[in-house]
Amino acid sequence: MSVADAASAIERGELVVYPTDTVYGLAGDATDEGAIERVFAAKGRDRSNPLSFAVADVDTALDYVRVGEREEAFMREFLPGRVTVVCEKRDVLPDALTGGRERVGVRVPDHDLALEFLDAAGAVTATSANRSGRSNARRASDVDPEIRKAASVVLDGGETPGGESTVVDPGEGVVHRAGADADRVEAWLEERA
Repeated sequence: MSVADAASAIERGELVVYPTDTVYGLAGDATDEGAIERVFAAKGRDRSNPLSFAVADVDTALDYVRVGEREEAFMREFLPGRVTVVCEKRDVLPDALTGGRERVGVRVPDHDLALEFLDAAGAVTATSANRSGRSNARRASDVDPEIRKAASVVLDGGETPGGESTVVDPGEGVVHRAGADADRVEAWLEERA
């Protein structure tokens, strides 16, 4: 399947498995409550556990979130990269994505195929392509059968590096989860405290 097939599937409200700079992700249109519900159902994930979203670049991200100067400077420093940036969501993102929270995680993965897909598809959910509680998939062939069945398209980008993104709220200066590049993120936050 091609990136065009994947983008068309997102447009129709269907799900797509795609590679990232960490693990394989499960994408649905991040602005479509029905698609978001399909992601939660496929993963067996509690609806109160929010999803992040992914886009192709920081400028596109700013269409979906409100940020201050510090947050934008952080995004431009670390994205694309293995970082999830938590900021205030705009109304275009439904509460279903965030479990009713006003803040949302933003990903711009540093992976060529992912960026090509995101450029074509727009804002999609950024969550691992696995059933909740199971291991993350680093290869398309490792994606849980239930997720494969739920997805219309699987983009195979070979083996991914693995690991987790660092989840950070630069506006609050808080690292919620230390993952890839955590030391560099923490150093940036300390320098600008």
